[in-house]
Amino acid sequence: MDPRTEFQNLLCGTEPILALAPMQDVTDLPFMRLISGYGNADVYFTEYFRVLPESRLDPKILASITENPTGRPVIAQMIGNDIAALVRTARELQQHPVAAIDLNLGCPVPIVYRKCAGGGLLRAPDSIDKILGALRAAIAIPFTVKTRIGFDDASVFDELLPIFARHSLDLLTVHARTVKEMYRSAPRYDFIARAVAAMSCPVLANGNIYSAGKADEVLTLTGARGLMIGRGVIRNPWLFRQIREQRRGQPVFRPAGRDVLDYVHALYEAVSTPGIRESAQINNMKKYMNFIGLGVEPTGEFLHQVRRATTRAHFFALCSEFLDHDDPMPLEPFAIPLKSTDVMAGAMR
Repeated sequence: MDPRTEFQNLLCGTEPILALAPMQDVTDLPFMRLISGYGNADVYFTEYFRVLPESRLDPKILASITENPTGRPVIAQMIGNDIAALVRTARELQQHPVAAIDLNLGCPVPIVYRKCAGGGLLRAPDSIDKILGALRAAIAIPFTVKTRIGFDDASVFDELLPIFARHSLDLLTVHARTVKEMYRSAPRYDFIARAVAAMSCPVLANGNIYSAGKADEVLTLTGARGLMIGRGVIRNPWLFRQIREQRRGQPVFRPAGRDVLDYVHALYEAVSTPGIRESAQINNMKKYMNFIGLGVEPTGEFLHQVRRATTRAHFFALCSEFLDHDDPMPLEPFAIPLKSTDVMAGAMR
């Protein structure tokens, strides 16, 4: 089925839409391929295409569209603030099999927001209004936006909602924290409920959805059309499957330690790059383990040790020590006390 038709069918359906969130340098083509085998998302969002006056489509990110292995629609996300460049890039992306074009208004990384892109644009509602107007005029396929509820003050959300409503979006995703809150505070799901009430388009809820039970809670609290999940799926690749099973009243799959160990092995193979030295492969895995490790055990010892692994043998010996068992693992995040030496390593949490 054409991805745009499939996406429109999702929007018109009755079951909650389950989307894999875009996370730069994490939710790439190999990760999408891997996750599709554990419990497919209904729709995938690409990592963001950085859009500048002289930019061109990143071939690595473009491959997640042109080589989409999931069998589900993929939405191309852009980030930037130059209107002409955004319009040009949106037109280029429409020549590829994308289900929709998404604008990132939520990235909380300082190097991005300091350039008034991503979440930084939330400080400039007038600029957002102009960008959305230009993009809506240029995009002939579904057009979506992912936002946070403000930059450092959520009161701006009341100003943003009428702007979003004015530009006939096909879908709005709301991460229920401000940019400056990063991932530290509890999400304020009441803001998502306000977006649901204000928008004529479907709204996805995003932020701290880590279990099937939490998914049900957020859907009930917000009235959202669906959920966008990132960190929770990295930690628990069965999460989309578990959400569907619970909603259907079916037995919910509970992975054992060895299932998680098999997932770590599969992840290593999926994201390894031929010809790259072993230590670099291990360092690449650590960005995933920053999420997975939070669900392994409550003391933080596993995460502390695995961050210090430098060889494949050492890395998997540690994983086996903590995961080679048949006990069920909820894979919900523990409030792990970080050791001082782990503060920088844990920055991606």
